[in-house]
Amino acid sequence: MPKLKPGTIIPTAEEDAANHAAIQSDPDAFELDGEWFARSRPAGEMHPQVVRRHQQVRGSRKGPAKERITIRLDVDVAAHFRATGPGWQARLNNALRDAITRRAVPPS
Repeated sequence: MPKLKPGTIIPTAEEDAANHAAIQSDPDAFELDGEWFARSRPAGEMHPQVVRRHQQVRGSRKGPAKERITIRLDVDVAAHFRATGPGWQARLNNALRDAITRRAVPPS
């Protein structure tokens, strides 16, 4: 059995029984049994054009690629950007880009 993520909630036997009873009482819900799986067909057989469209390979990048680097920042600078939440690296990148355009610093 694979390792479960922290916080995963596994229903008790009583909760599981209540869920199955609710499924049985709902006319619009049904459990997928062996008979259903025997009748089912792969998506490629049923809708090949849809499958082909989703299997297409993306073209080359339109914009510049990013480069992975290691940079040393002052602790307070890193803390400031991290405190802004997810996407802080993109915001740091934008701040550096703004600094370049404002000062028009030529590359060395």
